[in-house]
Amino acid sequence: MRQTSASHKLNETARAAFASLLLTEVSDPRLAMLTVTSVEVSRDRSVADIYIAADPSRYDEALAGLGSAKGRLRSLLGRELGWRVTPELRFFIDEGVDHAFAISEALKKAPAPYAGNELAEAQGDDAAAARGEEAAEARGGGA
Repeated sequence: MRQTSASHKLNETARAAFASLLLTEVSDPRLAMLTVTSVEVSRDRSVADIYIAADPSRYDEALAGLGSAKGRLRSLLGRELGWRVTPELRFFIDEGVDHAFAISEALKKAPAPYAGNELAEAQGDDAAAARGEEAAEARGGGA
C-alpha cells in the first residue's frame, strides 16, 4: 500500500504508543529488549501489523510473550490511542535488521580492490602520463 503523509503519521503514532506500552506496562521478561521497528495500520484501523526486532535466538519466546499479552496490549493500546476502533494486533519479526547485519559482516570480510596506496599510485601514474601527453601536444602545436 502506498503510504501517504496521513497514513505515515497514523503508523508512527501507533508505533510510538505500542513501544511505550511495552516499556512501561508489561513486566514479562520474554518481552524485554524488544524493538518495535514499525507498525502498519490498515486503512480502516481494524488491524495493526507490528514488526519487532530482537536477538535471533529469542524470536520464538518474544512471539510467545507477545501472543500471551495480546489482549492486554490491545486494550491498553486502544485506550492510549483513543480511536473509535481498537485494531487487532498481529506480530511479525522484522528480519531486515538481521539481513543488514549479515551484509555488513560480509562486507567486512570481503577483500579490498586495492591495498594501501596502490590505487593512489595508479591514479597518479595515469595523471602524470596524461599531463605529459598534453605538454607534448602543446609543444608540437606551438612550433
